Amino acid sequence: MMTSLFSIFEPSSSLFSLNLNWLSTFLGFLFIPIFFWVSPSRWMLLWSKIISTLHVEFKTILGASNSGLSLLFVSLFSFIIFNNALGLLPYIFTSSSHLVMTLTLALPLWLSFIIFGWFNHTQHMLAHLVPQGTPGILMPFMVLIETISNIIRPGTLAIRLAANMIAGHLLLTLLGNMGPLISMKLLTFLIMAQILLLMLESAVAIIQSYVFAILSTLYASEVN
Repeated sequence: MMTSLFSIFEPSSSLFSLNLNWLSTFLGFLFIPIFFWVSPSRWMLLWSKIISTLHVEFKTILGASNSGLSLLFVSLFSFIIFNNALGLLPYIFTSSSHLVMTLTLALPLWLSFIIFGWFNHTQHMLAHLVPQGTPGILMPFMVLIETISNIIRPGTLAIRLAANMIAGHLLLTLLGNMGPLISMKLLTFLIMAQILLLMLESAVAIIQSYVFAILSTLYASEVN
């Protein structure tokens, strides 16, 4: 019996007190080696093109001195998009719709950037707290605002991804539960609405992966 509206997103399969549904997070890694062992295909060429484009874009943002760091964000994008796409399949637990998962990705990245920046570029980090041209009387307020803005960054990254993923899944579930309760005429419109929402969710899965990766890249570029 469903205890709450969001209980459908909780892991239900367990063995020895371990939530087995979280293992779906690593299913994406099973698809990656296929690209290296099978003969070149259109899907492989498409994925290689996407990865190359993202690598060039991230390298441009990070600068020439930190171009190697772009591989980290390309891997992050790949990991998130695999999890988002797997969540669109039936009976697969969507780990990227949980704050535990998204905050685990966002917090260590943000913390490592902050620690690296303050230890290696202290003056730059201090100067970044006060935008250029700020009047002297507003400087304390700008420092406070910028500090709060930096602190909430991992939370906004995590909540943005989780909220966007869970919203569409929740709407699809609510509409799907209406199927047995409506007439056959309305059922046709319900199926069409479900298909359109599924297409929208597919786009959201890609866009949110890109947004998470590009914002992480921008945060990393600010500490250099």
